[in-house]
Amino acid sequence: MRYEKGRREASRQRIMDVATERFRSDGIAASGLAGIMGEAGLTNGAFYPHFPSKAALVRESLAAALEAQTAQIQELLAAGGASLAIDTYLSAEHRDNPGKGCASAALLPEIAREPIETRQVYAEHLLKLVRQVAAELTPDARDPEAVAFGVFATLIGTLELSRAVNGTELSDRILEAGAVAAKALLQPSGSDSDKPEGRKPS
Repeated sequence: MRYEKGRREASRQRIMDVATERFRSDGIAASGLAGIMGEAGLTNGAFYPHFPSKAALVRESLAAALEAQTAQIQELLAAGGASLAIDTYLSAEHRDNPGKGCASAALLPEIAREPIETRQVYAEHLLKLVRQVAAELTPDARDPEAVAFGVFATLIGTLELSRAVNGTELSDRILEAGAVAAKALLQPSGSDSDKPEGRKPS
């Protein structure tokens, strides 16, 4: 029985691993169950003992991807603060590997069309990510969560734009501009970095 239980859990995890990467690289609609199961080394009939529907697989895969991203961001924040997290997110490596990257940047338009249960799961994990970044902001930040939402919107939009023009010189320029904009949002209001260059306080 222990073997059977372990094998079942391993099969389920293989389906999750393949689906999580497939959805991000190819999109939810373009990722059929037959292809996912084949890549996982399982038959089509083996799907339903693990998940009642594709929507359920999408929901669980999305949650798993966001949990992994939360852990990664926490490591980056601990290692080098928000600046390192921004540079890593807006790197060429992340841009060029959507299958292993941010689920938001890869899937937002499709998530918006998913059932409300999936959108609720996404909202819960997004808020967790936002609060994680908000906790790193300076104590004088007027509304840390609002700032963190702005940073996430900037990062996700930047990555989506850079991927849309990947292969052109615009892509790298967009990544660089987005990193500058995201870091500017993190500056406390009234800091020296907000003052126009060339002007000195009287």
